[in-house]
Amino acid sequence: MEIRITKNDAPKQKPDENNLGFGNYFTDHMFVMDYDLEKGWHDPRIEPYGPLSLDPSAMVFHYGQETFEGLKAYRNDQGNIQLFRVMDNLNRLNQSNERMCIPTLDVEAMFQGIKELILLDGDWVPSQPGTSLYVRPFVIATDPFLGVRPASTYKFLVILSPVGAYYKGGLNPTRIYVEEYYVRAVAGGTGFAKTGGNYAASLKAQVEANEKGYNQVLWLDGKEHKYIEEVGTSNAFFKIDGKVYTAPLEGSILSGITRNSTITLLKDWGLEVVEEKMTIQQLAEHHKAGRLEEAFATGTAAVISPIGVLGWQGEDLVINDNQIGEVSQKLYDTMTAIQYGKVEDEFGWVIQL
Repeated sequence: MEIRITKNDAPKQKPDENNLGFGNYFTDHMFVMDYDLEKGWHDPRIEPYGPLSLDPSAMVFHYGQETFEGLKAYRNDQGNIQLFRVMDNLNRLNQSNERMCIPTLDVEAMFQGIKELILLDGDWVPSQPGTSLYVRPFVIATDPFLGVRPASTYKFLVILSPVGAYYKGGLNPTRIYVEEYYVRAVAGGTGFAKTGGNYAASLKAQVEANEKGYNQVLWLDGKEHKYIEEVGTSNAFFKIDGKVYTAPLEGSILSGITRNSTITLLKDWGLEVVEEKMTIQQLAEHHKAGRLEEAFATGTAAVISPIGVLGWQGEDLVINDNQIGEVSQKLYDTMTAIQYGKVEDEFGWVIQL
């Protein structure tokens, strides 16, 4: 694939690496590729980062036909740039595309576009501890048409954002509110796809949880409102009597890349991982009996988020004295060490650019 490159003749001043936050700054360039029924995916190009020109009737605005992914590029101690499980992210993007009736893309072509974009804007990859370059590939429907059907034209884009360390003050446990009314997704819906509607549907519960003093929401199943599914936009894990439990992938929750990495590491360490349904009532009973040893969530942004408190039915269930657990800490240390190239990657997860 030949990528046409138009360089930005007015590069931006780079932000302070010690005050990046998350999603606040964007690099000088973006990758773009178009789709239509006659040509398929075509015209791959890198151009200056800037606004898009779309018709007000573009279908993405009115019917939400879009997908996205999120991954990171890391600078290792030798100054080289490396990606973590990028191919898994791109394969998952295609799974989301299929669910949303969007034409799939060639994985190698997507990777080549991402690679060339990162190399062009390579000096934007921060080097301070815990920082990284967030990579956001996404697809939007662009037909100028008001009507409910799959679009016939699309854009695939990749933008880059230098981001700071997720935990500035250390790996502190979070307060999670168990949501019993609102629903994020149901089996047969789009819960397993990374599409904007899922996240928009979660906002109301998130806002109300924040108002009650909690950081995030623990979602229950949409049918019976009793089975544990996921935490916010992350997969949830619970260590009970030495075994680690997590919800099975049955179509309503995201097949997290970090979730899969976590399961792989736990099994490699000899821990038993159980993927089965568990009710919030059962979890509360494990907590009351002293069997709930740790709880944590997994995702690209934070890697591992220890859970210190679960708010359920007016009571705060404090887990592990509101301290990070041994397994949670080991997972975070091991996974970030692999991502930053500080230890050998025994699983073939890292690609160095």
